Amino acid sequence: MTSFIKSVTFDCHEPLVVAEFWAAALGSDVDEDSTPERAWVEPAGWGGPSLWFQQVPEDKVAKNRQHFDLRVMGDLVEERKRLVALGATVQGGEGDLVVMLDPEGNEFCLEN
Repeated sequence: MTSFIKSVTFDCHEPLVVAEFWAAALGSDVDEDSTPERAWVEPAGWGGPSLWFQQVPEDKVAKNRQHFDLRVMGDLVEERKRLVALGATVQGGEGDLVVMLDPEGNEFCLEN
């Protein structure tokens, strides 16, 4: 018997804010049963694990040990601008790789 990834969990101060960012970034929706204390985003398109956001009191204090790498389906510069408009910030990177932060500072990469 094997296991599968059911969900990827984010600890955060404002679950609905972070869930809304990731739902918009990935072309999905925040689950209607979400609350300010916990929120879910179902996978869009081909499937995959759900994203789960749970409220915690502590701040993020270090770099994530794991992160998402997002493959851009169109123009990298335009997608970067779209994600910034949704609340992300650019941390660094060059060429075909941009390192970004979601609204609570979780790192992710954007690449062609």
